[in-house]
Amino acid sequence: MNIALKPEQEQFIKSQIDRGRFKSADDAVLQAFKLLEEKYQDYENWIEDTRQKVDVAVAELDRGEGVELDVAMERLQQKFQSAKDRI
Repeated sequence: MNIALKPEQEQFIKSQIDRGRFKSADDAVLQAFKLLEEKYQDYENWIEDTRQKVDVAVAELDRGEGVELDVAMERLQQKFQSAKDRI
């Protein structure tokens, strides 16, 4: 696969090599892809974690452990006010 970089991207890579951050353009590109993979893995992990939390919340609601919206909002407002008062 061949990838064409924009001139400003090439210049950025060259500047990073000149600064000693990378040994070569290939090294810079490999690092960029590694960071991209980590970003998407973090996102996938967040999605899975969120799904699990939603499942737990749904199970709690099914067991009648939920809190009415107005009660939840009041509790949140109290927490925010308490945090604000500490500042």
